[in-house]
Amino acid sequence: MKKNKDFQPLIAAVETSGRYGSAALAAGERLLGEIRFPEVMRHSAELFTAIDKLLKQFGKQANEIEQVHISIGPGSFTGLRIAAAFAKTMNFANQCRIIAVDTLDVIAANLSSPEKYKRIGTILDAKRGLFFAAAYESDGETGYKKIFDDCLITAEDFLEKCKNSEPISLLGEGLVYYRDSFKTHGVNFLDEKYWWPTAAKVHQLGWQKALQDHFADPIALEPIYLRQPDFGKSRLLI
Repeated sequence: MKKNKDFQPLIAAVETSGRYGSAALAAGERLLGEIRFPEVMRHSAELFTAIDKLLKQFGKQANEIEQVHISIGPGSFTGLRIAAAFAKTMNFANQCRIIAVDTLDVIAANLSSPEKYKRIGTILDAKRGLFFAAAYESDGETGYKKIFDDCLITAEDFLEKCKNSEPISLLGEGLVYYRDSFKTHGVNFLDEKYWWPTAAKVHQLGWQKALQDHFADPIALEPIYLRQPDFGKSRLLI
């Protein structure tokens, strides 16, 4: 069921799937503020401090938060567990409803010019020569649609899968150390400022899901980790 435009719950959004964490506070669609954690991989130390600062900044109390939006992965084990634990704790304490959004979609949401980049691919390092990846195609006006879903894949297979007359522009934390693995004709690399998921984008995507009542079951909620043992060369995430 769609919500009306006056639906303005207080929302805490959390992004702890990668190296750089952040937290945000929003009122319905409107982003109130975002704090990006000052140090790499310090999610557990920074999350509650950031949420507390945001609440104080906007004169709110923790018990006023009605929704928690989190990046559910793929991502690091520790970071994702922190976000899931925070969401479940808020559900238990305040009956907050939970929205879980795909991390690769969060990274793709960094691009707001679908007319400029026809095809994009988001890349995360899954170790042992494998990557979590997804690809998107611009509709030319409002945004991107996924042209293949999250998968665990080698760089070679990804490039083969994306072979097309149209160039593809890549972004994502997996390129930090493995950019050269994706260098080939027809592949461009976007500026690093677009590579990292943020809490603001978690809220942006999460709000659209909230309007459609696509809330997660807090009991069944489980993150999508970077890698599990014995995966094959390419595997669709389900």
